[in-house]
Amino acid sequence: MCELLGMSANVPTDICFSFTGFLHRGGGTGPHRDGWGIAFYEEGGYRDFRDPHPSIRSPIARLICDYPIKSTIVISHIRQANVGQVRLANTHPFVREMWGRPWCYAHNGQLTGWQTLPLGFYHPVGDTDSEHAFCWLLGELRRRFPERPGDDEQRRGLWRLLHQLCERLRGLGVFNLMLADGDYLYTYCSTRLAHITRRAPFGRANLSDAELTVNFAEHTTSDDVVSVLATEPLTDNEDWVRMVPGELLVWKAGEIVSRHGRVPA
Repeated sequence: MCELLGMSANVPTDICFSFTGFLHRGGGTGPHRDGWGIAFYEEGGYRDFRDPHPSIRSPIARLICDYPIKSTIVISHIRQANVGQVRLANTHPFVREMWGRPWCYAHNGQLTGWQTLPLGFYHPVGDTDSEHAFCWLLGELRRRFPERPGDDEQRRGLWRLLHQLCERLRGLGVFNLMLADGDYLYTYCSTRLAHITRRAPFGRANLSDAELTVNFAEHTTSDDVVSVLATEPLTDNEDWVRMVPGELLVWKAGEIVSRHGRVPA
């Protein structure tokens, strides 16, 4: 299956260290050779890079490692194709506009019966189960919330609905999700997702998939909070927390602000 990488931070932060380890799984230390992509929310804007070739051999991926794009939310994906051809249109992450802002989405897993999910406002460009599910999910959110939620009660209602929709998709197979709207990062675990939050006092981290170590104390301030999420932990000397199947986490500025579904033991 595919793998996911995400970040939520309270200050603009680059993801070069984590992405360096992640890209090695795209045809190097892992079998995910069928394309990769990464999306950044920064300074009120959005940009992404996608490539249908293995990330381990991609000049664009090397650019991301060498170009420290400062962002508060990142979503990245490496693909092992199950449904749909290996081509740019089927390469995650996918993006659609809702309420005047870009919603970014990436999915790890495989669904059955996804063709029966009714589509309304949004339609896929490619032919994957992932993009079809995204169009359905975003369309359901838009149908129930025609306008952007304006207060905390409405936002909580949106998050509850998102969890319900993810649970329905989980009933069709494996559905690990990363979704973002520029303010919040949403992560839903069907089978595998892990996270780590780094804050002062910062220390050293060693990548599992590449020979690289960083001392975060040299690159951060005492106020920084940076959370990284991945299908499997990216470092071998830190304590990652695994999400519980059926759990939705809502992240803002590096912190969990809402939790839905099963409570971890």
